Amino acid sequence: MIEQAPAVEQLSSLPRSERSEFLESIVVAEFRDVLLMDGDEMFPPDQSYFSLGFTSLRLMEVKARLEKALGCTLNTNVLFNKPTIEDLIEYLTDEVLGDLMP
Repeated sequence: MIEQAPAVEQLSSLPRSERSEFLESIVVAEFRDVLLMDGDEMFPPDQSYFSLGFTSLRLMEVKARLEKALGCTLNTNVLFNKPTIEDLIEYLTDEVLGDLMP
């Protein structure tokens, strides 16, 4: 039996109505951790990562973290072509986790 990544396992166990919000919390948490943001600092989901200070090196760190959390492989171009959290979540929902998402 193939073992699921922890976040995907949690996602699967949630009611479909709560999965999008949970996925967003995972993605935002990874970006916040890489930027070393405090718990009370807001991460704007509609603002470009690059305007928030992300470099290509930091994006690769986020990519690796998301791949581990979600148990998938992400194309590097996706992070550059989907430069906001909103865009990335839409991509993950449609293209990566489509069978789990509402």
